[in-house]
Amino acid sequence: MSRLFIIVLMVVFGLSGVGLWLYFVHGSGGGQFREELVPELVVLCLEAFVLVGLLGLIQRHLEHRRRRQMWLSLRGSFRDLLSLLDIAFLEPNTEPTSSKQLERDPQVIERMLSELEDKHPDLDSLVALKREGEESLSMTRDLVAVAAQLSATHMNWWIAIVDSIRRLAEARERRAMEKAIHEMLINIREFDRLEL
Repeated sequence: MSRLFIIVLMVVFGLSGVGLWLYFVHGSGGGQFREELVPELVVLCLEAFVLVGLLGLIQRHLEHRRRRQMWLSLRGSFRDLLSLLDIAFLEPNTEPTSSKQLERDPQVIERMLSELEDKHPDLDSLVALKREGEESLSMTRDLVAVAAQLSATHMNWWIAIVDSIRRLAEARERRAMEKAIHEMLINIREFDRLEL
């Protein structure tokens, strides 16, 4: 049931209820119909208004939850890449960012972008990121269809993310790897900013 149809139904039942109530209170004549049937119709309209509204709320809640699960499954697909990048920037005696935070917190991407401007990951970290990019490329590519279920804009940004992972996997030198990582983080940030 579409949102517009639910709104139309609520308007119809609401206006009908108000009209019948005004007729019952201020109307004259009508005899038995006005005295007995109109109050029952007012109650019926009121119940229908509430039920349709409730149905709409439940439907919207379920739809939002479904979209949120899809978004989480998409974001979780490059958790290992983000984890390796987080470890590459890790200061001595500090704890790595939790998996849950890597998957759900958009501020992590902002922090990584800032760190990437100030620091350069060592060669071992870049090689590990490149290897993870090679391994996760096919999986992230397969998820384009899932991103398309969210919206066309989600799909476009997802394709941009997959393309930056491909560039990372194909990169042969430090500069190309860092550029691909920077593009990937920018694309993830834009993907996170989209409304569900």
